[in-house]
Amino acid sequence: MELNQLTALQLGAAIKAGEVSVAEATAFSLERIQAKNPENNAYITVLEEQAMARAKALQAGVSDAVSPLYGVPMALKDNICTKGIKTSCASKILGDFKPPYDATLVEKLDAAGSVTLGKLNMDEFAMGSTSETSFYGATKNPWDLTRVPGGSSGGGAAAVAAGMGWYAVGSDTGGSIRQPSSYCGVTGMKPTYGTVSRYGLIAYASSLDQMGPIARDAADCAAILDLVQGKDPRDGTSLNGEYGALSAGLTGDVKGMRIGIPTDCFGEGLSPAVSKAVLAVAETLKSRGAVVEECSLPIMQYVVPTYYIIAAAEASSNLSRFDGVKYGWRAEGFEDLTDLYNKTRTEGFGSEVKRRILLGTFVLSTGYYDAYYKKALQVKALIARAFDTAFSKFDLLLTPVAPTTAPKLGESLSDPLQMYLSDIYTVSVNLAGLPGISVPCGFDEHGMPIGAQLIGAALQDSKVLHAAHAFQLDTDFHKKEAR
Repeated sequence: MELNQLTALQLGAAIKAGEVSVAEATAFSLERIQAKNPENNAYITVLEEQAMARAKALQAGVSDAVSPLYGVPMALKDNICTKGIKTSCASKILGDFKPPYDATLVEKLDAAGSVTLGKLNMDEFAMGSTSETSFYGATKNPWDLTRVPGGSSGGGAAAVAAGMGWYAVGSDTGGSIRQPSSYCGVTGMKPTYGTVSRYGLIAYASSLDQMGPIARDAADCAAILDLVQGKDPRDGTSLNGEYGALSAGLTGDVKGMRIGIPTDCFGEGLSPAVSKAVLAVAETLKSRGAVVEECSLPIMQYVVPTYYIIAAAEASSNLSRFDGVKYGWRAEGFEDLTDLYNKTRTEGFGSEVKRRILLGTFVLSTGYYDAYYKKALQVKALIARAFDTAFSKFDLLLTPVAPTTAPKLGESLSDPLQMYLSDIYTVSVNLAGLPGISVPCGFDEHGMPIGAQLIGAALQDSKVLHAAHAFQLDTDFHKKEAR
């Protein structure tokens, strides 16, 4: 059995059937990490001894396992709290911080029999679109080590693409799951805001952050979300609802499903190769009986500035807790408390984090609050209303994930504005709290993966996954392996 060719669900079925043990699957992953991580730098922390001990303990309960992902090795982005395990947000300022508790999502995965291989590299505090701002060095794209894997969940996308774990859980504030999934040729989903508890996720922008899966295909993503979604009394923004039936809804039948293609997302700046591959997704779904029509979403021209004002403002507030007093790294040689704050933050935060804190503090300051932050909140409401109008006519919207395929290492860091513009197709989904998925749909002239994005109305995660699964039944882009 070629383990690296199995999806997470297929491996779970093989473990249940006794065809492979949990320890064998875990050892396979750890060997891949040992071989590939030195060049990819997808992992910050590898839990070799802990993972093998967990695997051996789980093996005894295989016959009684209920979860379809029981015993499947996976990994977590390094901004998700894990009790007693280093959680750094890829920042110097957190040092070797080990949380005293698990995130709700981690508790749910543990209860379902997951094996955690380690913590994944990312852009520092999830601020970036390339996974190059990490204190622990840049993650590299397994398809081409001279290119970025995307960000901020680039470690997760690179790990899954390189076979260093069957799935990963990342966070998505403005595209941080979907964009790296597109760049690395894997499937990644940002669920409806509030359907996955944020308790234990170290916050970047609280009104936008959402955790979600990165895996080989949509069926794996559905199974993972079935395990982790649900109301959580420890997260006041989590939603009541009926959860756990996403996998059951993957029939492949999209006959009569209405899919809109916003022409505003296919204009200037979009690579011809990306445009062609994404529009081919529409043809595949049309061949299965979906109704595809062009539509207009002119509000898209305002999404990037709106997102960066709101995200930076919330980051400025959230990151004020990192001061070197109670936990994390502390600067030396300070004279008083104010000097401690200044030196710790100056030495502990990277340049991109500082840039966003400064921007956020500015837009929240007296005299500028109304001109920038308040106005951004008003536009955010207009963006949500524009999507509501679109979803009164369509079940889903189909767009690119990013304007181009993965850029070369260093290109985006030299031009931060260009990096921000790479989020143009993804940030609106977070601003409106919608579900969105990235599915592999082709390759450019350099052999780099291309992703297409399917967006649904709030709480219509099942439709998004259903259409993505239908597309993947007729294509094999998600089965291609990185070199």
